[in-house]
Amino acid sequence: MQARDVFTARASQALPDIAKAILGKLVVLMDQPTSAAVARERRDARLAFQTAGKAWTNGTNKAWRLATRQASRSMTATSSLGSGDLQLMDNDAMENKILASRLALHLLDVATWELRDLRLRVQNLEQICELQAGDIFRPDVLSRLMVEQWTDAGLSRDTWLAVQELIQARLAEHLLEAYHKANEFLVERGVMPDIDLRSMVKRTPSSIVKAPSATPAAASSPLDDDQNQSSFVGNGGGAVGSSTRPAGGVDSASQENRAQTTTSPLARARMRAQSVVGNLQRLLSNQVAGFDDTRGAQPTPQLAQALAVMTASQAAELGAALVDEPGQVYGPEHIEQANAALRQRTSSLKKAASTSTEKATIEIVALMFQSILAEERIPPTVRVWFARLQMPVLRVAISEPGFFGSLQHPARRLIDRMGSCVLSFDVAVSGGAMEVEVKRIVQVIEQYPETGRRVFELVYDEFQKFLSKFLSENGSAARVVSIAQQVEQKETMAIQYTIEMRSMLNDMPVREEIREFLFKIWAEVLALTAMRNGPQHEQTMTLKSTAADLVWAASAKPNRAERAKVISDLPKLLQVLRMGMTVLAMDIQSQDQQLKVISDTLADAFMSKTDAISSERIDAMAKRLTNLEDYLSDEDVGDLPLDTEALVMMIGIDASDIDVVTDGGSQPTEAMRAWAQELQLGSWFRLDHNGRIGHVQFAWRSDRKQLHLFASADGRHVLIQARRLAAYLQAGLLKPTEEEALTVRATRDALAKLEANPERLLG
Repeated sequence: MQARDVFTARASQALPDIAKAILGKLVVLMDQPTSAAVARERRDARLAFQTAGKAWTNGTNKAWRLATRQASRSMTATSSLGSGDLQLMDNDAMENKILASRLALHLLDVATWELRDLRLRVQNLEQICELQAGDIFRPDVLSRLMVEQWTDAGLSRDTWLAVQELIQARLAEHLLEAYHKANEFLVERGVMPDIDLRSMVKRTPSSIVKAPSATPAAASSPLDDDQNQSSFVGNGGGAVGSSTRPAGGVDSASQENRAQTTTSPLARARMRAQSVVGNLQRLLSNQVAGFDDTRGAQPTPQLAQALAVMTASQAAELGAALVDEPGQVYGPEHIEQANAALRQRTSSLKKAASTSTEKATIEIVALMFQSILAEERIPPTVRVWFARLQMPVLRVAISEPGFFGSLQHPARRLIDRMGSCVLSFDVAVSGGAMEVEVKRIVQVIEQYPETGRRVFELVYDEFQKFLSKFLSENGSAARVVSIAQQVEQKETMAIQYTIEMRSMLNDMPVREEIREFLFKIWAEVLALTAMRNGPQHEQTMTLKSTAADLVWAASAKPNRAERAKVISDLPKLLQVLRMGMTVLAMDIQSQDQQLKVISDTLADAFMSKTDAISSERIDAMAKRLTNLEDYLSDEDVGDLPLDTEALVMMIGIDASDIDVVTDGGSQPTEAMRAWAQELQLGSWFRLDHNGRIGHVQFAWRSDRKQLHLFASADGRHVLIQARRLAAYLQAGLLKPTEEEALTVRATRDALAKLEANPERLLG
């Protein structure tokens, strides 16, 4: 089909731009200060992309065009692999699928509505119920081919992860235009110029929507379940875009139940959220002529003048509720005053509006902010500042209708993040740092009203940085965070030291007893000492050299001079070994047991007739141990163990106000692990720990994302290891307090009012 050629040609134009941006990003990363090992990896990544980048873009272009031809040849064919077939995936294929799914999810969020229209037009034109599994129009297909060509070109997944966000942003920008071009191509040829989806809206949760068999265009089901991480999120919530099928229809509840078992909670939440904004987008498309064609529009002169006047006099116009006076304490009466002022302002703006699009936009934004101001769990002192965001948000919504359809719009994200952090659970916000920051952000946005989207992006990033610092340095949390960071550092170093020593001793004739001591005990000693004193501290260096001394002492000693040296050095060696075990807070009895094993092993070495380890190899080992940190990588070392007793004994802390959720329990799925890594700082959760249920706020995530800290209003803190956190999410012991973001809930409320009284949209 020619539309696929148009789409692929436009999408392929993005590849040179993306490749150039990737190379620039890798150069920037290479110039940033970091450890020698990381610097070496970044240099290798840049050189590799310089060599293989062209092969990747050419391979991706070729793979996309091949998929286009295959789709065109099999418009009516059935996929050769049935949905019930099972296939085993190797690790590489699974890793590629995960990377592709992340990219596809981002593309869907940006291009949902253009893709929706294109999908319906293609279904109508080709008389099919759904796009083929390998159709190039599907974001998951585009993403999969792109990632596969990346690895086929010899580029590493670590390099992909380093530039992943850049690829997502650049590709999404170009694909949105590619989908738009494909839609234009079909409309120009008379394929569904107007799309009426009102018959597809599910009005009640229990409705069963059926479509006549003669209208395949009405078929709108999620993409294949095996692609759930990149599925068409506009169809997952059951509110809109639903599961109508030509052959008699299906029970939408059963489809939702099926989605519950094939997708992660995070994916389902995204689907539900997207369905809300999807329903609103459909209503606007149906009720407001030309609403989808106003990208980049500016307000008409009359409305622009009204906006300018209201922006200049906003504080006075909104009344006493929004006047910024020193020591002002806000209450419910101020919220009511703000609501009244907002209603008056909405009425004035709609009178000044000249187009139906402007009137609809003004009404929806007003309804959304009415919902936000009605959220009683948000302290009044914050809600009154939210009210002052209505005008800046309205400016953005008028120039960017995508605001209503994209969950990732920076204005939405800012309001959602601030709202999720101030949902009060006996936490004082009034007069505190959080209120001051919200106030500052609103004032910055008001100061630059013409900047629009850009100013929201900047202050969102600033709020994220504030949040990270505020939550981790607030009160007793600062001490806990410092402790947890040390724990992660110590455990990570212990694992890496063990790996390095295993590598060094791999082909040396060293007794198993000595290996076990070095790997299980001495690696911990080195890690803890290096964490406390630094890797080049005198004590740390002594303990490092002791490892090499022990390996030499425990090897065969056929030479009399070497045996004499071992005997003379033995008291000092045992003394240093005991000192190291004391660092780990091992009791005397345990130390004696370890030293006895070592002494027996050394005695056996005197009797051994095998060749001794050469002094050159021991010297090389000692030299490598001296600068061991230069050989350690920043790669993920896997799950880190947690132990309350170890926290107390090794780091010397009072853990009375810390609940440590140790490793153990069920094995979480990869979807749950991914969800655990995407939790946002400041969000509130309901935690069921050891039978005690309470509300906690996600306060901190360690640098390596292995440790997570949750804080409660009573001053207690819960420290959870990454795998255990995923297990808690999987078991429902940790549940988000809010299933919907603030703006999603506000959109749902606005939609309900408009569906009940659609005349108010343009009235």
